[in-house]
Amino acid sequence: MAAPRAKIQTDKIFNGLAEKFRNNVYGTNKGWLRQEILARDLQKIPFVAAVDSALVLDIGGGLGQMADWFAKQGHQVIFTEPADDMRAEADQLFQEQSATYDKPVVCHPYRLQELSDQVPPAQLVLCHAVLEWLHQPLDALPVIVSQMQSGGWLSLMFFNEDGLRFSNIVKGNYDKALRDTLDGTGQRLRLTPISPQKPMLVVDGLKDLGLEIVSVAGVRVFTDYLRDKTPSDEDLEKLLELEWRYCHQEPYWRMGRYIHVLAKKP
Repeated sequence: MAAPRAKIQTDKIFNGLAEKFRNNVYGTNKGWLRQEILARDLQKIPFVAAVDSALVLDIGGGLGQMADWFAKQGHQVIFTEPADDMRAEADQLFQEQSATYDKPVVCHPYRLQELSDQVPPAQLVLCHAVLEWLHQPLDALPVIVSQMQSGGWLSLMFFNEDGLRFSNIVKGNYDKALRDTLDGTGQRLRLTPISPQKPMLVVDGLKDLGLEIVSVAGVRVFTDYLRDKTPSDEDLEKLLELEWRYCHQEPYWRMGRYIHVLAKKP
């Protein structure tokens, strides 16, 4: 059996990978399902669909889909993304959609660790698919929580180590599973994260920082294990309804490719 690969010691920043993310992540059925489940889950936050505007901080917002979604609902959005080409593409989206916003999206190049010195605390902090690309993910939790206003909300989504292990075994990657070398390098087509996370470690970490956990959901609890990788549009809609029906229920949420946590600060 081959020796395990040394763990990556630096954070992964996605300079030069905007096109890869657009085509292989966001521009797929899986990407569409992820956005749809998130949009439904976020409706649990009282002010998300309300008339009153809230300040939303989108940490590591990628190509800007979630920032655009919130801006179109009338919220003031601060968008941060350290990868230059991804931030430029997101900014282009914001400029194209600016007529549909009540307030312009503010863009910054800051990394997560720089936020406390650069942007004000927000009523809602979004941090989606960021933790798993950090060398020390749990060390980022206090920084994220510090960016929440009192009474504010957190929407935290991260790559699920347990789901990744299950997926590797189903695919026949037995040696990899036995070695427990599930983390990736972020270099290949599938972009396996460098630091997939155990769900309860993250949830307990947020509790230790004083947050109230409002809900925990699995995102894509069935989709990544389908035999048919190209479902019809009709079947895709059915799949979305099944994903939504079971994403908060035991034991299904634990097998989600991503875990989405909604939490509130006292």
